[in-house]
Amino acid sequence: MHSPILILGCGYTGRRVANLFIARGVPVFATSRDAGNLEDLARKGASAIALDALMPVGLRQLPEGLRVLHSIPPVDSVDPTPGLLKALGGQIARLVYLSTTGVYGAQRDVDHTTTTAGGTLRERLRVEAESAVLSLPAQALVLRPAAIYGPGRGIHVSMQRGEYKLAGEGANFVSRIHVEDLAAHAEAALLCELAGAFPVADEEPCTSREIAAWCAELLRLPMPSSAPAAELHETRQSDRRVDGRRIRQLLGISLRYPSYRTGIPASL
Repeated sequence: MHSPILILGCGYTGRRVANLFIARGVPVFATSRDAGNLEDLARKGASAIALDALMPVGLRQLPEGLRVLHSIPPVDSVDPTPGLLKALGGQIARLVYLSTTGVYGAQRDVDHTTTTAGGTLRERLRVEAESAVLSLPAQALVLRPAAIYGPGRGIHVSMQRGEYKLAGEGANFVSRIHVEDLAAHAEAALLCELAGAFPVADEEPCTSREIAAWCAELLRLPMPSSAPAAELHETRQSDRRVDGRRIRQLLGISLRYPSYRTGIPASL
């Protein structure tokens, strides 16, 4: 049996990873600010832990030899990573950190050779968290997902709610990854010994206007209106084409949803 899995931040992606390991018969410790959010996983046999990411003292009670998925982002401009790593101490045998392609800053074309260039505070905190993870004596791997979408999350949802606006003319490129494909990356990453940092994305980056027009036709909705990019959240201002082939090759996995054209219909 594989060593137990600890998921720090068992949310949209983490709970899918938890289900993959529960199905394998591997002991899973799943954390959330409210353990009540994890009742479905607890019924399947996972151990649900209420965790304040900024005060993670309860983690010291966990066993050694943990394979850890860390997916907790900075909280109120404070990165919980140093405190989490300190609390876990020598209990970690393997750590996989879910970062973001935001660490590439304004660079437009990104692959596994592209260096980080985080510009905003959020991006700089992510770069610092990656450095802390990769400096561990334990085996560590950083996955940098593009925009994560799937059931209940993504442009197909925000357009249905009337909440989506194009950034300017919508000429900015966006890369994305379906949540089930990201979970498969994380599962394979936790079970191997690969080190380093890699971007994760599907095979079809496209402009914001292109996918909005495709969703409008699919969902029989009008095209969304535009707003100045500066008025939108920083993640909506990005203009980035991400090549995620290398990490898939190294992990020996393939995409279930290589494009939004298959991923979005499956998510509806």
